[in-house]
Amino acid sequence: MRSLIRTLLAPVIWVANKLGTRREVSRDEAQQAEVDQACETLALYQAWSEPDCIQVRREIARLGLTIETRDVRLDPEHTRVLKEEGGKLEVPCLYIHEAQGNERWLYGAQAIIDYLRGRFGE
Repeated sequence: MRSLIRTLLAPVIWVANKLGTRREVSRDEAQQAEVDQACETLALYQAWSEPDCIQVRREIARLGLTIETRDVRLDPEHTRVLKEEGGKLEVPCLYIHEAQGNERWLYGAQAIIDYLRGRFGE
């Protein structure tokens, strides 16, 4: 039943996602270039219609970030990487490649949002 509801609501969620989020953080060109470069070390493993993933994507848009999204439902390779390297098949998950070469896998919408706000927020 839950799957049917998500399927029926998917178009509504898509429209709300595209129209309902505006960028609220403004940066000058140099600052934005710095942020864009930092975002190259991040990837969001997600599922398009999952409410927690939508919440994270909205925060990404609000903060004006460019983070690669990897949909685990559409690409079996993303599913495999998330499960094998991340340790569990749960979305949303933020992959973080740190400057020292370490990799982190951050699970949970609120944890991801807190991390993004702390690193890129106002």
